[in-house]
Formats: sequence, C-alpha cells, structure tokens
Amino acid sequence: MKTSTTLRNPLCGCSCSRIRAAASINAAVCGLQAAATFRKAAALFFFLLAGLAPLHAGEQTVTHRITGLFEPDREADLREVVGTLNGITVVSVDVPNSEATLRYDPAVAFKDTKPDKIVERLDNLLRNASHSTFGAKPLCATPKDKLTRIELSVGGIDCRACSLACYEIVAKVEGVEAATASFHDGKVTALIDPAKTNREAIEQALKKREVDVKKAP
Repeated sequence: MKTSTTLRNPLCGCSCSRIRAAASINAAVCGLQAAATFRKAAALFFFLLAGLAPLHAGEQTVTHRITGLFEPDREADLREVVGTLNGITVVSVDVPNSEATLRYDPAVAFKDTKPDKIVERLDNLLRNASHSTFGAKPLCATPKDKLTRIELSVGGIDCRACSLACYEIVAKVEGVEAATASFHDGKVTALIDPAKTNREAIEQALKKREVDVKKAP
C-alpha cells in the first residue's frame, strides 16, 4: 500500500503542493469575503456618505486603534463588520497606523457603558461580529514622531491566513503599536516604540514561529 506525505505550513496549518486553506483562522478571514462584490461596494458607498453627513445631537467622531487591519483589503472587511453594529459608522480608516475614526452616539451605541469602558465594549462588539479577527485597543500614548517603522521581507506566507498569523505574531510583541503583513509582496511592517523593542526582537518572534525572515540588503 502506497503512502503519501502532505506538507503543512506551520503558520496556518494549510496543506497541499503549495498551501491549501485548512486552518480555522483562514475560514474566519475568508468568511468575511463571502459577501458579493456589489454588496461591499454598496456598503462602502453608504459609509462614505455617512462620513460626510452632519453630526446629530449626541453623536461624536472618535479615533480608535483597531486590531486586525493587517492589509489594505481589510478596510472593506472592517466597514462590513461595523455595518452590523447598532449606531456605529466608519468615517475613515488608517491601515498603516491601525486606526479608524468612527461616528456614534455613546448613549445609543454603548448604552449604560461608562466612558472609560467604551473601548473595552467596542473591542467585544468587534470580536463577536468578526470571529475575533477585529478588535479595539486604546490609542497609542507615544507621539507618532517618536515611533519607528521597520519593514521585513519574509517567505512562506502564501495566503491571507498566513498574513494574519504573521500579523498576530508581530502585533503581540511588546512595544509594537501597529503592524501589517501581506502575502502579495512578502512584507511585514511594524510601527514600534524604540524604547521598548527593536528590529531584532521582531525577527526573533517571527523565527520562533518558523517564519523565514530574509536578511536585510
């Protein structure tokens, strides 16, 4: 009886001659892409109009740090997820800095929630609506001009699940304020606080999870 060996990617668990989406994390990300292109375009148009609309009594625009914005395509996913939340609309999204400006009336969107608990409540709402692929965190306290952006070339990320896995590895490193990862160009970026971490720490975190980090030219 002949046997065959299937190669598996250690990042996302995908398998086949290249990489086949098999990990549950891939299913979560791909599930957000299931909506038709027309539906996404219509949703984007709606939210753009909402961003231009005047504020109503009680409404405010607030910028939050959003986790899960690991590539530009995720903006459409975020808008779709937020569209399922009551009383919250997206005004703008800043993927490189992992931030989104939202419009809402706290008394409606976060009823009976104390002001200092709104970020925590938003985090729970986003996670529940996105299979934990999006979340919210307090804004970075370090001024942006004090942060440093580093870029790494990596191998072995062949799908969106791999990109998300790389992103989560980097984002969890202490001192990383924002991160991106793209299987399209094999790049990982991190916006770091130099007082807390450095390039070597990012590389080691990736290598520990068997990510092929290319040497800088």
